[in-house]
Amino acid sequence: MKLSAVTSAALVWVGLLSCTVAHADTLKKIADSGKITLAYRESSVPFSYLSGPGVPVGFSVDISNAVVDAVKKRLNNPAIKVELQAVTSQNRIPLLTNGTIDLECGSTTNNTVRGKDVQFAINYFYTGTRLLTKKTSGVKNYADLARKKVASTSGTTNAQVIRKYNRDNNLDMDIVLGKDHDDSLLLVDSGRAEAFAMDDILLFGLMGNQRNPAEWTVVGDSLQVEPYACMLRKDDPQFQALVNGVIGGMMKSGEFDKLYSKWFMSPVPPRNQNLNLAMSKELRENLVAQSDKPAQ
Repeated sequence: MKLSAVTSAALVWVGLLSCTVAHADTLKKIADSGKITLAYRESSVPFSYLSGPGVPVGFSVDISNAVVDAVKKRLNNPAIKVELQAVTSQNRIPLLTNGTIDLECGSTTNNTVRGKDVQFAINYFYTGTRLLTKKTSGVKNYADLARKKVASTSGTTNAQVIRKYNRDNNLDMDIVLGKDHDDSLLLVDSGRAEAFAMDDILLFGLMGNQRNPAEWTVVGDSLQVEPYACMLRKDDPQFQALVNGVIGGMMKSGEFDKLYSKWFMSPVPPRNQNLNLAMSKELRENLVAQSDKPAQ
């Protein structure tokens, strides 16, 4: 029997839809394959970064590992293999949506634009865009960067924020993008940019890992407050509930406070730097609210 074009198109659409729904069943995917693939960042201190070759550590890594423990318990399979996949700001969403990774907990901003493609768990940090620069640069705020080169990282909300601020204030900055945070920092360190615009917490972490942290400073107004959250595939309510159950449970039990103290109020590898950053008002409130509300 010959199908009409409309019928054929409808069948193709149903097929695609069923593939998408099946693909989004992360727990089934893990159960069938016997493995879960976690994303990590290489230089998002202290959230997710390398303390040695192939050894990711950090606040978000510990949260990811807690999710793995919950998955093993849910599936009654302690032998589930954990595979690790490095991601960048540019490829983290494609690698999640195409099934390469199953969970991304790092320094990813939860916003409405990304929410069209992925699902976010409970917000676990709040930060804002500021500037990292050499103390000798004389840069104190954004106006000092008029007609100068400013670095940011490709694929980040910060690159969008600094572009908008540049346009709105007619500063005529020359914005250059690094492929990751280390690359963006190198642009400043090598004199190819005057400052690096990024989330302030990441800037403090990167500064502490430099050969001579005293040469650097974080300056400028915080342009906007944005939440970080773990990222998972859309339309996967079972896995979303599991991830939120882990994070929300940690927030309720006090385990989250202990984890925060470990990574933000204590010396951390590899240089034993202590960010000494008290929990923000926004985060403290979200320990109770447990909201996944995105930035706009």
